[in-house]
Amino acid sequence: MTLLIEDDSIVVPGELIAEGEYERGSGVVQEGDKFYASMVGVFFIKDDNLRVRPLKGRYIPKVGDKVIGFIKDVNLTSWIVNMRGPYDGVLLASNAIKGRFDPIKDDARRIYDVGDVVLAEVVSFDRTRDPMLSTNFPRLGKLSGGRVLEVSPNHIPRVIGKKGAMVNMIKNATNSKITVSQNGRIWIETEKKEDQDKVIEVIRRITREAHTSGLTDRIQAYLNEN
Repeated sequence: MTLLIEDDSIVVPGELIAEGEYERGSGVVQEGDKFYASMVGVFFIKDDNLRVRPLKGRYIPKVGDKVIGFIKDVNLTSWIVNMRGPYDGVLLASNAIKGRFDPIKDDARRIYDVGDVVLAEVVSFDRTRDPMLSTNFPRLGKLSGGRVLEVSPNHIPRVIGKKGAMVNMIKNATNSKITVSQNGRIWIETEKKEDQDKVIEVIRRITREAHTSGLTDRIQAYLNEN
């Protein structure tokens, strides 16, 4: 088994990625024991599964994804959540609070109201109906006091970095709280506006240069200089 491209590298259609007994994932074509990229994108490998993620695209929900959404409508026992894509999320009261919810006595708007920003997890989705969300898991729920930045969902892995290295580097350099979601929304909270502006500029720089190598070192140098 021979891997010819480094993990997290940019590849182009027809580029030879690997030879041997690998598993073919999305964005990859196989001819015999050779594997080639079928699109321009970022190559990655996990458990011998070869994949290429396109540089541009829209967000398609997957079970387990953490998403940042905006409450767009409130019903008696549920909320409709804008997820920035072709699907709206549905958040049931049973997936939003631990206790019993009585639509006659309880007002759903006291929990989440139109315009609120929430961090939720996709708990079910099969493309035949809108995804179901939950905020009942730890560290999920309403986000307050910060700012939401939107980037291409396909740039999210670059913003996070390997094992969270990139986003943790930004947090430490700017003394900020950053929550990155799979649907391309990033929540940023800082004590000073200038730190918030710095985080936004760094993230935008990452997305502009996502297709280049040596990005982590350049971002580290930029943070040190600024």
